[in-house]
Amino acid sequence: MNKRSVGTQYEQLAAEELRKEGAVPVETNFRCRMGEIDLIYREDKYLVFAEVKYRSGSRFGSAAEAVTSAKQRKICKVAAFYLQVRGIPDGTPVRFDVIAIDGGGEGPVRIGRIRDAFPFAM
Repeated sequence: MNKRSVGTQYEQLAAEELRKEGAVPVETNFRCRMGEIDLIYREDKYLVFAEVKYRSGSRFGSAAEAVTSAKQRKICKVAAFYLQVRGIPDGTPVRFDVIAIDGGGEGPVRIGRIRDAFPFAM
């Protein structure tokens, strides 16, 4: 299985877990020339942009640690573009979550969500 198909599998798993928790899916894999946002959903008053990261083991750190400050800036730029092209009104509350999926290679899969993982900054 290649990295893209593994990533897609875990993004789908994350989306299922979010739906179980009451999140309303809006869009998956929004792409533009600046990058991609894995999952976009509504939760309460927020439009949430989520990055899904998977690590089978801890050799290179946890999944959450893989969302570096550079990756955060890229996600914010893509989110700003998304808001513009979709005509989302100014002032709409947005949030950035990280869905960290660890394990599978060394034991059970653990899914954790970090709500409001980083601020909207570019």
